[in-house]
Amino acid sequence: MQTIHLQAPFNKQVCQKLKAGDKVLISGNILAARDAAHKALFEAYQRQEKFPIDLKNQIIYYLGPSPAKPNQIIGSAGPTTSGRMDKYTPMMIENGISGMIGKGYRSQEVIDCMIANQVVYMVAVGGAAALISQCILEYEILAYKELGPEAIAKLTIKDFPAIVAIDCFGNNFYEIGQKPYQKY
Repeated sequence: MQTIHLQAPFNKQVCQKLKAGDKVLISGNILAARDAAHKALFEAYQRQEKFPIDLKNQIIYYLGPSPAKPNQIIGSAGPTTSGRMDKYTPMMIENGISGMIGKGYRSQEVIDCMIANQVVYMVAVGGAAALISQCILEYEILAYKELGPEAIAKLTIKDFPAIVAIDCFGNNFYEIGQKPYQKY
């Protein structure tokens, strides 16, 4: 299986070309946001307020980085468990995101919304936070600065490694990848 190079952000036509199990290297700009930022966006949505950022075609990395050491752009930058964002994810998808990066399983509601909106879910390797941080060239807080490491930030990345876990057709690599090892 070859590695696919992606330029972020990317649109739904790019999502349609990705298949569960594809290895990807992402370069460009993505957004970092996790629990508190998702909650703040959800509350703004409920109040019918304009978002502080444009979500169209954005890739959201579920990240709350550790503080940067001197001469570093960012500290450890490993993925957060994606399921914690599931209650907010349909709203994020319906407001234009085209992809997510995290770790772990997603709810059926999220998968159904991904299929309906042609969105892809990718996973980064948990436990490789220090390694992943080396792919981050810039880190800039865009919104909700008061949330500290959970603020929404723009990450400029180069060759960020991920795997397509669930493609926009609902194919799930967690199921596909485990099948050959299951006993019947």
